[in-house]
Amino acid sequence: MLKTMTFAITHFTVAFTVAWLLTGNFVVGGLIALVEPAVNTVAYYFHEKAWEKIGKAGIEAGTEVKTKHGLVC
Repeated sequence: MLKTMTFAITHFTVAFTVAWLLTGNFVVGGLIALVEPAVNTVAYYFHEKAWEKIGKAGIEAGTEVKTKHGLVC
């Protein structure tokens, strides 16, 4: 859990800093730093669903490729 928290703090700090440097506005920087991770989380969910569907399609077609770690590509 500590690793997750430190990553969240790092992500927020980077998002805020980039937005603030681009806009020169602390409020805009703060809003972007709060909204971007939420949007990114939703996008990640759909990304995972798409990859799950691609993986299943490959398995059904017999074209999956497994890495040495057991991941299906």
